[in-house]
Amino acid sequence: MTLQKPNTPPAPFDYRPPVEPWLTTLHADGDILVLSKQSGLLCVEGKPENHRDCLEERARARYPQARLVHRLDRETSGIVVMAMNPKAQRHLGLQFERRKIRKAYIARVSGYVNGSAGSIDLPLTTDWPNRPKQMVDRQKGRTALTEWEVIAREANATRLRLFPLTGRSHQLRVHLLSIGHPILGDSFYADGEALAAADRLQLHAETITLHHPADGHIVTFVDNCPF
Repeated sequence: MTLQKPNTPPAPFDYRPPVEPWLTTLHADGDILVLSKQSGLLCVEGKPENHRDCLEERARARYPQARLVHRLDRETSGIVVMAMNPKAQRHLGLQFERRKIRKAYIARVSGYVNGSAGSIDLPLTTDWPNRPKQMVDRQKGRTALTEWEVIAREANATRLRLFPLTGRSHQLRVHLLSIGHPILGDSFYADGEALAAADRLQLHAETITLHHPADGHIVTFVDNCPF
């Protein structure tokens, strides 16, 4: 069984990235650079000429040696880690590949989420006619696992802390949609009241925990949720 919304390709977006602040550095040393990405800013440049402004380009203007090791969706805000040298890039890349890095997100979702905590184990694949959208596919999808906990309730929404144990594209957005609680303001996967409830995607990468490439010590970085 495949869970998905009717095929409705996302409309082209008018790319006007935020410019203030231009770049927010949370931490920098000889091996890692930790940045706070704003909602609406691409992590890497897109194909259109007017999509060249991105977090990677801004970071390299200030830190020429910075190298990308992971990404956030354009609409998602929060922590992005970059490497400051090739050795650190390999070290961090292996941590992501081996799922040694722990991330936590904050999301506001539509409706009342029953229970206080749980997990979503639904395989995902690309919705090719509507790419870059993703969808649940129990036969051909790749394993995707998300843990969640309720941290606050509102009249028509629930605030969650999300722990993605895998790193599939749009994983959190599709997983929440699949259980009937789309993330508020999600222009890809929400509609009606859920889409109109916020002027941006209510998803924020709040914390990241990793082994520092210099000495292997576990470090955690925090970027407070802006909504």
